[in-house]
Amino acid sequence: MVKFDFSPERDVPSLAGKVILITGGEALALALALALALALALALAYDTTDIFFASGTAGIGAETILQLTPHNPAHIYFTGRNAKAAAAVEEKVKEVAPDAKLTFLSCDLASLSHVKAATDQFLAINKEGRLDILICNAGIMALPPALTKDGYEIQFGTNHLGHALIIKKLLPSLLKTDGARLIILTSLGFILHPKGGIIFKDLKTTQDTGFMGSWARYAQSKLANIVYTRELARRYPTITTVAVHPGITSTDLVNNLSLGHRAFIKAGAIIAGGYLTAAQGAYNEVWAATADAAKVKSGEMYEPVGVLTKQLNNDAKSDELAGKLWTWTEEQLEAF
Repeated sequence: MVKFDFSPERDVPSLAGKVILITGGEALALALALALALALALALAYDTTDIFFASGTAGIGAETILQLTPHNPAHIYFTGRNAKAAAAVEEKVKEVAPDAKLTFLSCDLASLSHVKAATDQFLAINKEGRLDILICNAGIMALPPALTKDGYEIQFGTNHLGHALIIKKLLPSLLKTDGARLIILTSLGFILHPKGGIIFKDLKTTQDTGFMGSWARYAQSKLANIVYTRELARRYPTITTVAVHPGITSTDLVNNLSLGHRAFIKAGAIIAGGYLTAAQGAYNEVWAATADAAKVKSGEMYEPVGVLTKQLNNDAKSDELAGKLWTWTEEQLEAF
């Protein structure tokens, strides 16, 4: 059983006056020792203050909302694709914080026009005009080969490019808010990325390379989250930007996978000492969003809870790759 010396009730300070936006709650998983688990599975398989959440309708996203609302933020906005699930989150929030201001924004990260519409809606209705915390929590994992509505590999398009557009559109709000924080969910599973890190020439293909290809594509997107975090921190030093690894979490993102992929994850959970609950899976991003500024170093990646990772390889540390991803991303988002 994994235990942490962290309690949202005890350790999260007052969030009075803060606006928060959270993306994604399609139950993010993959945790602390996932890189080890995936390496093991590979061997077995191949014998070789407003706050904005994306998405916040399930899993870690929903738990993050529930852990932040009791601390009196001015307004929490959260995104997702499922209005019914969003209504359920709102009902749960009323139980712990009856007076909380909570607004759902419909957003499909696999459609850049949909992302633009969601951010435009936020900017139009955010009367406070500030954005203290942006948590890029949404994501997908180990999906079959597919493309986004805009023609990008589905996991890269969702986990990186969709969030990059949200960040691009909301940067002015973050920049004018003192002490703003930007939290990007990643995974230690990035270690399974393709040779060279990110295969830019293939990002507008399905990158179909068989069973393990789904994990390589996922890892590629998680590597992008890490290096993009560092580039954002370099370019915008007044915003504290960090990447966080949630831990191996038992959520619908895992439960909805195929039997083979679930076995993959279970191996990692065994190595790590067991699955985290969805509530525990939210701890690291809640810590990153609210901990004392002196404890959170911009541009870095943290493991649960608040532990500076030592697991980054050369690609994850590459300034050249970070710069190349930044240029590629700006080119793709130019029309938006």
